Amino acid sequence: MATALHSGHYIRTEIAQIMALDEAIRLREEDPYTDEIAEVVGNRIIPLRSRFEVDLNRPREKSIYLSPEDAWGLDVWQQPPSKNMIEQSLKEYDKFYLEAFQQLKQLEKLYGHFVVFDLHSYNHYREGPKSPAADPDNNPDVNIGTGTMNRKKWAPLVERFITDLSAYNYKGRHLDVRENIKFLGRQFATWVHTNFPETGCVLSIEFKKIFMDEWTGALNTYNLLGLYYALKSTLPGIAEGLKRM
Repeated sequence: MATALHSGHYIRTEIAQIMALDEAIRLREEDPYTDEIAEVVGNRIIPLRSRFEVDLNRPREKSIYLSPEDAWGLDVWQQPPSKNMIEQSLKEYDKFYLEAFQQLKQLEKLYGHFVVFDLHSYNHYREGPKSPAADPDNNPDVNIGTGTMNRKKWAPLVERFITDLSAYNYKGRHLDVRENIKFLGRQFATWVHTNFPETGCVLSIEFKKIFMDEWTGALNTYNLLGLYYALKSTLPGIAEGLKRM
């Protein structure tokens, strides 16, 4: 299965009316186009709502950005959301996790074990569109977050995945793929590993935004397709690893 928890941009009207951020700023901190990479597998859960309404990859009590500290220093609100607004957003949070549980339970029943691609992306021109890119030593093309799993149990599958992804010919070079440099995985991965400790493996995959202009939102289709096919190249190894389970 694949998820793209932060690809959504929709915000319901009553929330949009009190939000201080314009669409361009929101888009910069969302993960646009990760839903398209998620099409690499047939089973997908793709939320449509923006993380600025409710962040599905944070604990429930932290899923609404109520202060700048929750949102990279951004002043999200013209006025704070009401209690009723927050409750409505939390209902969406609860519905997502209920649906995810049902879907993953079905995969567990059918196949015994399953892997989830938890897809994200991150900015590397945070100082501005004309600024130098972030230091590549600390900003790989792809970060694989495995900090929420039983790493020893899933080691053969994780290591095969990283090897296969690194070996793919991406535009005449190999992707810089490293583990737990920028992102260890967060709430969704923790939740899956808690609820399916023996059967579920979440690979929290964070792509550097080399497939788009993070300041304008403009897509580089060629680069995005390259990442899509790089991820697709890992599927035979994952299938083999799951059979061994």
